[in-house]
This record gives sequence, structure tokens and C-alpha cells, in this order.
Amino acid sequence: MSLPPITLTGHAQKEAWQNRVLPPVEQLGAEVWSIPVPFPDNPMRYTLSYLLLGDGDAVLIDPGWDSDAGLEHLAAGLRQAGLGLRDLTGIVATHFHSDHLGMAARLRAATGAWVALGEKEVRRLSAAGDADLVLRNDREELTLWGVPADRLAEVALNHRSLLQLQNLADPDLRLTDGSLVPAKGLELRVVTTPGHSPGHICLVDEPHGMIFSGDHVLPRISPHIALELPGPANPLADYYESLDLIAFEDAMEICPAHEYRFSGMQRRVAQLIEHNRERSAEVLRVMEVHRPQTVWDIARHLTWSRGWESLQAFSLRLAVSETASHVVYLRSKDYDIDVPLTEPRPAVLR
Repeated sequence: MSLPPITLTGHAQKEAWQNRVLPPVEQLGAEVWSIPVPFPDNPMRYTLSYLLLGDGDAVLIDPGWDSDAGLEHLAAGLRQAGLGLRDLTGIVATHFHSDHLGMAARLRAATGAWVALGEKEVRRLSAAGDADLVLRNDREELTLWGVPADRLAEVALNHRSLLQLQNLADPDLRLTDGSLVPAKGLELRVVTTPGHSPGHICLVDEPHGMIFSGDHVLPRISPHIALELPGPANPLADYYESLDLIAFEDAMEICPAHEYRFSGMQRRVAQLIEHNRERSAEVLRVMEVHRPQTVWDIARHLTWSRGWESLQAFSLRLAVSETASHVVYLRSKDYDIDVPLTEPRPAVLR
């Protein structure tokens, strides 16, 4: 089935993406700026942070990965907008991932700005959490999913990755669905869109005709929908519901956290739904043809853009956890997929 293409609006961003360079800082309107922040050692390469100027308030959406270079890029972008770091009054992260929330703690310490997350977003490990317990549970889960013993250390969480999670900022504010971000002169409406993370949010700015979509809707790739413990019981079902919520019109400009800006939310949502339904159908075909015994066995028979053998470390983890989310979703639709999975445990809000 051929679906209508989206409409490119971020031409300079797409050109930079294709040339594998950092895109420019751009003024998108009198009160809106796009500032790229480097995401080192990752195929996504950068996070697009958005600065919105209100009546004495300045809010930054998704400040990006924490690094000295990233802070320099942010500060330079703010200077182009006529601001210094201390002029920031608020920071909103669309979700609790290091390439979105990572810089928030450093910025809050430097500026005094408040930090906000969605009301349902969770953190996997708090600063006072038991890292050894998290690592042990993670390895047990991956073993149950069939990850071979000789690949376990490569795929599993480690103390270094958990330290990054522990150092992420706790929010000062929780934003409820349908509420407005508390900033004078701005009308940023919160839409809770779980799927990519348990409490991901998008921000709708009707006066500027923009939707800040975080990782919920991207122009080129399908956001990763993972089964994680602790976490929601059926993240792919959550994602489908969230896509329906955000596809309320097709003309507003979509400002994602990666890649480039575009319009055509309804068209892109239709593409993402079709992609995930095709993936679920492929899982069912693998079950019928190969009779796999584990999630790992299913994953290694699926189609991957660069081939299964190319997947390593974190990319391999993402592939397996994405496969697990499709298994859970198909089971919820009464398909008999007999591979071992434990029941997801709720995570604790902080």
C-alpha cells in the first residue's frame, strides 16, 4: 500500500542530515528557534532543541545530551536568539532519555530554570536506586528472552549506562495531559503520548502552528517501541492510541527532536501505523515458518535494515526489545505466540 508522502519544511536540516553534519541554528518564527545539540557516538548525531520566547519567559524543549560541546552549542544558539544561559526560565523534556533530558541538570544548576516532564514519565533508576538489582533483573530478563550467554554482556545494561540514568534530573514540575506549560506569553498544550517511553509528551503550539513531537513522530524512521522492565504492559498498544491522539490535523509544522521538520502529521501517522502492522505480520510469519522458541529466535529471522548480523551492542538490544513488544501486542490480540516473557512490572514515578 502506497501512502502519501509528508511535506518537507526543514530543508536546511534535511540537507545537513544527508551530509552527516550538524544543521544550522534556525529562527522558525519571531519567538521560536531550533538549536541542534550534538549526540556523540550515536547514529542520530544530534538532538533538535527548541527555544520558545514568551513574555519574560524562555522555555527550552529537549536540551539534549549532556556534554561540554553540547553546552557550547546551546549557548551559541541562545546568543543568536539574543539570550544568555541565565535567561532560561524553563526546561521541558518530552521524555526521560539521555539525549533529551541529559543537559537539564547542568542547565538548571547554571540558570535556576525549572525542569518539567510528563506526569506519567518514569525513570528506570533513581539516584538512590539499587544498580546491582537492576543489572541482575535485566540479565535475567534477557536470558529468558533467549539472548545467548556469549552475547549477554554486549546486550545487557552495565554500570556505566546506569550511572547516566542516575544522573538525569528529577523534574520540578509534572505536566498533565491537556495542561499548558507554565510560561507567560506561551500557549504550549501538553498531549500525553506513551509508546516510545511510558510518559512521553508532545507539545502543541497552535498560535505558531507547530507540534513539538519529541521522538513520538519522526519524519523518516519509526520510533523504537520497546518492552522494558519495569514499564508498561503493552507499549505498542499504547503507541497506537497515542498516534491517534496526535493525528488531529495535517497542516501544522512538526518539529521533531531528530532529523528534520515537516508537515503532514496525519500522513506520517498512517505510515507509522502501517509500518508497525507490517512488522507484527512479519512476526507471525516467522512463527509459522521457523517455529522459534524465544524472542531472540524471532528477532534473528526478522528483516533489519542493515541485516541481523550487523546489529551489535545497543542496536542489538533495541532489536530484541522491539521484537518483544510486538510479541506482547500480538498476544493481546489473541494470537498464540508461545515464547517466554515475564509480566512487566510498573515503574515508580519520581
